[in-house]
Amino acid sequence: MERIDVSADDRERLSRLTRDRNTPQKVVWRARIVLLAGEGMGAVDVGREVGVSVLTVRRWRRRYRDMGVEGLLKDESRPPRRKPLSAAAINKVVDLTLHAKPPAATHWSVRSMAKASGLSPSSVQRIWKAHGLKPHLTRTFKLSRDPLFEQKVADVVGLYLDPPERALVLSVDEKSQIQALDRTQPGLPMKKGRAGTMTHDYKRHGTTTLLAALDVASGKVIGECMNRHRHQEFLRFLRTIDRGTPKNLDLHLVCDNYATHKHPKVKAWLARHTRCHLHFTPTSASWLNQVERFFGLITEDAIRRGVFHSVAELEQCINRYLDNHNADPKPFVWTATTSKILDKVAKAKQALESQH
Repeated sequence: MERIDVSADDRERLSRLTRDRNTPQKVVWRARIVLLAGEGMGAVDVGREVGVSVLTVRRWRRRYRDMGVEGLLKDESRPPRRKPLSAAAINKVVDLTLHAKPPAATHWSVRSMAKASGLSPSSVQRIWKAHGLKPHLTRTFKLSRDPLFEQKVADVVGLYLDPPERALVLSVDEKSQIQALDRTQPGLPMKKGRAGTMTHDYKRHGTTTLLAALDVASGKVIGECMNRHRHQEFLRFLRTIDRGTPKNLDLHLVCDNYATHKHPKVKAWLARHTRCHLHFTPTSASWLNQVERFFGLITEDAIRRGVFHSVAELEQCINRYLDNHNADPKPFVWTATTSKILDKVAKAKQALESQH
């Protein structure tokens, strides 16, 4: 029962396959199974010699009997594990996702779509993945309605990409209402297999405001914490900038449209200090101010998970972060040109108008 008949021609061909370096490895061991079985070796011994199971040995002996050497060269086609979805079923899921909402809900979940379409949740997931549909996600946006949007974008982007000679470009803004938060209970430290913990509730110990000026070229930040963010504090910060920068350089300050920056006393101070020039970003376009990215970093790295028992502790933490950042500053690399920005805004407006 164990022995199979292998003709001399087949034996020679199988031997060549085992010696040829270009032969796929799985074809090599199939050929060896047939050669050893042709010598009368039992299935158990063949499997031990080749390193495969007894069932595998019997399968390929049977394949050789039925199909000869050609049967060893390729795998037999197998039916799919699951019945493929019909085009109608796929189109139904896509159409419901794009043009309908589930009862009493704002968006589809995998399970609600599976119930509505009569498919399994895994089938719905595959359809959504294939068509790039993510109903659980939304992205926020805000289009500026500033009538001088194009001119302001061109002005600020021009400073980033082609700054004036003998001048510093500083991105200036306030990060207001930074809370000194203390947790109501001590958390547990991180350990292997478990994340660190902190309570979801907290105690407030006051707030501070960080005024910061980011040197676009070097990445250094001039920062100062103050109790409030009125025009008086902004004037104090302007004096700090004036003292902390070389007197022989002009200063171009990129600011947002906060009323404090346009206060009459601020304008009067700027008129007396002619090396300082303010450039305003468009309304609803804070993404154009590079210092906002720095505010995101300090929030993520030093403030959000911090525990502060007083405003003084919070301000010490902020100052340490500023000192550490300025010890090895790295500028943000601005690559977007004015034309690219305006093209994207135009496309966004066109898309919104087409929907409404």
